[in-house]
Amino acid sequence: MDSTLQGKWPSRAQLHRWLSGELKGLPYSDHCRVLETMFPGRTVEELFSPNGAQGATPRADTGPPKGAGHLAEICSAPQMADVTAVFSSRSAFAAAYPSPTLFDTAKEINAAGLSLNVLCQNYPDHRLKRLLENGTRIRCLFLDPKGTAIRARESEEGFDDDTLVTLTTLNISMMTRLRARLAPEAAELLEVRVYDETIRFNILIVDGATCVVQPYLPQARGVDSPTIVINDNTAADGLFPVFDQVFTSMWERSHPL
Repeated sequence: MDSTLQGKWPSRAQLHRWLSGELKGLPYSDHCRVLETMFPGRTVEELFSPNGAQGATPRADTGPPKGAGHLAEICSAPQMADVTAVFSSRSAFAAAYPSPTLFDTAKEINAAGLSLNVLCQNYPDHRLKRLLENGTRIRCLFLDPKGTAIRARESEEGFDDDTLVTLTTLNISMMTRLRARLAPEAAELLEVRVYDETIRFNILIVDGATCVVQPYLPQARGVDSPTIVINDNTAADGLFPVFDQVFTSMWERSHPL
């Protein structure tokens, strides 16, 4: 029906909420379009109503606020519904969300950024090894230490001594050494890739449900950038599918190591 929708299927967690009746409101607008095409003559409101015909929760009004006095309206609008926390820096985020809390029970971890310190420096090797041996899939996408984009970022952050190149090379080496120590079945679950593009975001997605995003600001270290926590709740205009698609697109353009 629309080639731009390729790869935008719902996560398993989303599908479970659809089938269990836990969904609040309606799915993402793209998913609604597909469902109405799959079930001709049925509106998505009918499909998700308790009796299959009436009583569905209507979409909230997403029109622009009328003025600054409508702050409560803005915060409750669907486009903000999946943003659950905002921190002024990575260190503030790390204090509220320690790495063991994020990763210890994870079944899938997708990370893209520069050096991926949250996985490579802040989470012990033996815990990563245990995750992989227990079936957790981990995909790491590093900024290529041999590329031109990392040099541009070093210049932007004021480094002139290969600081970012050295750190990223070290973290990649740590991941590839870990993979070499694993049994073949576990080793297949750890994928390491690099990309060489202007860096815009650090993206961490855990279990297709929690997304942590940091923008890379001009002339500022990544650790000093604001951090946004997004929990996928199938909000029609939420941010989760935006950054999930950004990661997927970057991954598809990257090169394996």
